[in-house]
Amino acid sequence: MESTDPDRGGGAGKVSSTAADHGSSLTIDSLLDSVQTGPARLGRTRLIGVDGPAGSGKTTVAALLQARAEARDLNTYLIHMDDLYDGWSGAERGFVLLRDHVLQRLSDGREGRYRRYDWYAGAYAELHVVPNTVELLIVEGVTACDRDAAHWQSLRLWVETTNEIRLDRGIERDGEALRDHWLDWMRWERDHFAEQNTRARAHVIVDGAPSVPHDPALELVTKSVALPPHDSAAS
Repeated sequence: MESTDPDRGGGAGKVSSTAADHGSSLTIDSLLDSVQTGPARLGRTRLIGVDGPAGSGKTTVAALLQARAEARDLNTYLIHMDDLYDGWSGAERGFVLLRDHVLQRLSDGREGRYRRYDWYAGAYAELHVVPNTVELLIVEGVTACDRDAAHWQSLRLWVETTNEIRLDRGIERDGEALRDHWLDWMRWERDHFAEQNTRARAHVIVDGAPSVPHDPALELVTKSVALPPHDSAAS
């Protein structure tokens, strides 16, 4: 998939093929290679954002990235946006907390801080600290790749699958009683992603329910790959 969006990769460093439109496997290590080759944009930390609709498989993708990064002895920290949202209607506030209290602080050379939202208590709970020595920070969840984080990110992934699969996963996880919350959320995030142009700005589009044969521990099935260039201008 081609893009002229300045926030997307293109030209040098681009990896793409027509086969990617039908689903092709890509090693997670190759993505980490690309991230490590490029400059750290968040203080001394490299940042990967994993975004996409609820129930698409973002948490699974982020966990795979974390596992491979730690296997490479990278000091890695994973943040779930679910831990920052102020409930079902608080996704935008969650991103502001991420931006102002984690990303901006790391960019300034300070430790990041956030309180985990307790969905059962309906309030923010214990404090979590993100050391400024972290080599790789992975943030996954809706809003993870909002525009205000783009200049800090080394890589943006978008994970997607069908609405039916997403809703089935959500109800299986959260229960039938929360179906209306899920439907409201799906309507909200559709408009949010359209306003943010999130999918088009992603460097990699990942199939969240792949049927293509692959090694699920080492590979992702991708629909589009356009890794950012790492030339002198980008650095």
